[in-house]
Amino acid sequence: MKELIKPQRIHPGDTVATISISGGRAGDKDMLWRYELGKRRLQEVFGLKVVETPHALAGNEYIYQHPELRAADLHWALENPEVKAIITNMGGDDSYRLFPYLDYGLIRSHPKIFMGFSDITTSCCIFAHAGVMSYYGPSLLTPIAQPGRLDEYTESAMRKALFSGEIIGRVEPCPKYTPIEWQDKPEEDIVWQENPGYKLIQGRGKVQGRLIGGCWGPLQQIMGTNIFPDRELWEGSIIFMENISPYGSALAALHGWRALAASGALDVCAGIITPAMSEKEDQMLLKVLRQEVHREDLPVLEGVDFGHRTPMTVLPIGALAELDCASASFTILESGVC
Repeated sequence: MKELIKPQRIHPGDTVATISISGGRAGDKDMLWRYELGKRRLQEVFGLKVVETPHALAGNEYIYQHPELRAADLHWALENPEVKAIITNMGGDDSYRLFPYLDYGLIRSHPKIFMGFSDITTSCCIFAHAGVMSYYGPSLLTPIAQPGRLDEYTESAMRKALFSGEIIGRVEPCPKYTPIEWQDKPEEDIVWQENPGYKLIQGRGKVQGRLIGGCWGPLQQIMGTNIFPDRELWEGSIIFMENISPYGSALAALHGWRALAASGALDVCAGIITPAMSEKEDQMLLKVLRQEVHREDLPVLEGVDFGHRTPMTVLPIGALAELDCASASFTILESGVC
């Protein structure tokens, strides 16, 4: 996999821009409290200054109707010399609609931290297409604005990936997790569950590769476009993939892995990491790997914390990583920023 341009780190006192590049719920009246909570977290926990891109709080319906303005907001944040990083407000389901309006040269000539998850996968692919590293990780509405407080695991992951020029190192599983909570609840009402940790599905030895992936639904939408990662990006990579079984359908999971296999990604990658999956979902993946693409050797580590729940780690797309099957461990071998 080719190396991507690595953005500059951020420091306390720097300005970050929040953007509604996918869904626009951050600007809806019933969600403004949560936006303001996330904004305060960035200010108080990380010491950052926060500005909104021009249309970030225009509301969900307006954002949906104007994909060209979402692209314009990204261009505004990239060209603004005061803005050092861009944090998405939330995901959504239609970021492919930005393609006609984007200036890929501008993304490449102004490499800045850009972070989010879910439908933000499409925007991360846009950055990779432009040759720039982006960050699959927390969005502002969740988990940064999770009711109660910002959990220590998410905070630590953001500091390591975005603020430090040191090697990120071993990514440990979170000790406890909780579903995304959209209601305004006090901290004592948030229910946390013990995390069983990582699970090796198959493989042996150690493999290294650069991180590429995201959420399957958005990737499926852009298959066949020039923004879908090409073979050079999949080659020798460690694929991270979540939500490949939408709505709990194991059959959909099978179809998802088959589509990824048809793209050639599973033939050339070095390993796979996933969030926690059910036993049936495990079997769907193993069926494709062992019986259809004949990758019985491919290391697969399950339970890594980058899925739709709290807390969440940060995965710098394009960073060199390692899977160690003997210890069922996952390590990022370089810094997330320069």
